[in-house]
Amino acid sequence: MQRSTRRSRGFTLIELLVVIAIIALLVGILLPSLAGARNAARATQTANNARQVALGVSTYTASSQALFPPHYVYARETTGMDWRVADQQESNPTPANGYIHWSYALFGLGGVPEDAFTSPFIPTKGGAPRTNPGGNAEDWEPGQISDTGSTSPGSPPEDRQVKRIAFIGNGAIFPRNKFFRTGNQQRLNQLVRDAWIESPSKTILATEVLYTSGWRSLKTGEGVIKSHRPVTPFVGVSAGGDPYSEPVRANAGNFFSFRYPTENEIYRQDQIPDGVIEDASAPINIVGRQQPNKDKFGGGAQFAFVDGHVEQMTLWESIKAKKWGAKFYSITGDSKVDMR
Repeated sequence: MQRSTRRSRGFTLIELLVVIAIIALLVGILLPSLAGARNAARATQTANNARQVALGVSTYTASSQALFPPHYVYARETTGMDWRVADQQESNPTPANGYIHWSYALFGLGGVPEDAFTSPFIPTKGGAPRTNPGGNAEDWEPGQISDTGSTSPGSPPEDRQVKRIAFIGNGAIFPRNKFFRTGNQQRLNQLVRDAWIESPSKTILATEVLYTSGWRSLKTGEGVIKSHRPVTPFVGVSAGGDPYSEPVRANAGNFFSFRYPTENEIYRQDQIPDGVIEDASAPINIVGRQQPNKDKFGGGAQFAFVDGHVEQMTLWESIKAKKWGAKFYSITGDSKVDMR
């Protein structure tokens, strides 16, 4: 009886290389799909968070005489939510008291969970740190400096603001702190009533803030990360990006004091300068561009509207469609915006 001499045959080198090539091809085909699915999931989560924030604003206005919260004010003390109109000047009379931010009003009064203010597209814990992070080292960003010059946890101030913020309010609805006249400025801020808003379903309430590495988009030359600031959507017809310098006209008639930025005033994503939160010509460039949809200026963002719905679009799309409002509601004096 003859014994079989056949031996099991393994893969040759060529066959192994062919298998590897096929696997690499499949991976190359699948990876974009997986990345697209991951980005779609992130976009959905960001939209859900923006919707929660918008609903929180509605809850707040319902319990505060139909007034929107200020985007930020100077606090009266180092803790608590009290503030005085007389303190809301050009500069903080007591820097150690820090800021009271609109997010904290919603977090405390509107029932919005703290993580709803974050975005999965932002790698630094989902959002920007507080301008004055306080005593917990984990709340600070590397190289961050507080308003009082501190570079590490310790003494006040600690802002009344959620620990991480990925959203920024429409400054034409959420006023800044400048409620008190201390000089010759003609215009001040004022709290806005929800009944003033023309076309709530077509007016942006809040959107994502622009993230750049190290939060350079929000960082001043001194290293302060101005996460408490709103976005200023309009440009003064005479004064440019500083709305407080726009002359007040006693009989404005059909004259428009403010306008939307032009295409030439919007930066491309790869050309955005550091500290764009304080851009003198078009502060609206601070709007986020993390979402997958893109145009020539960069990615898109989730936009929450006054009526509570959320839309994804690019910054330039929001400007072209005149989605930021028909008036600069939060500023005194004639406030009509050119909608042509």
